[in-house]
Amino acid sequence: MLGDRTFGNFSLREPEHLAPETQLSLEKAFRAAQEFAERPKGWLMILGGYGTGKTHLAAAIGNYRKGMGDDPIFAVVPDLLDHLRATFSPSSNASYDEMFNRVRSAPLLILDDLGTQSATPWAREKLYQIFNERYNARLPTVITTSGSLEELDARIRSRMMDNRLCSIYAIIAPGYRATAKPERTRRSGK
Repeated sequence: MLGDRTFGNFSLREPEHLAPETQLSLEKAFRAAQEFAERPKGWLMILGGYGTGKTHLAAAIGNYRKGMGDDPIFAVVPDLLDHLRATFSPSSNASYDEMFNRVRSAPLLILDDLGTQSATPWAREKLYQIFNERYNARLPTVITTSGSLEELDARIRSRMMDNRLCSIYAIIAPGYRATAKPERTRRSGK
């Protein structure tokens, strides 16, 4: 679904004449994503409102690495948790342990929309286990969130705040859809 997201078709929105600090935040996140794609090391976290390009950049990293022969895992966090829950079903074709271990130990894991999942104790614990494993093993991880760091589970946040491992970039631009000019419709008739 996100296979068309590349660095080449990411818009830095210059024609919109964003405020300089807003434009700079977008450019810094873009460059950081490109550098991470070239040499995935540590964690890259991209913060920003809805529709600001976080998912596009994360998918572009995954698509770039896939083009290099890697097999990254891209998961929207609520969907990942739903999938893990579904593996408990007796009719499930996938083993919970197999799926969970695959995510925890993936050579590159891209987690989109962290913070939009339900905050059940089970979900918090599973996410903590994923992040803790990846933190201890220093596995390359990309995280996007529309929330603030303060909203995240304290155990996960403490790992993200380790600047030896995690680089955090905030996109402060408004959503693309919020600044798009409405298309004019052609009237039929006379």
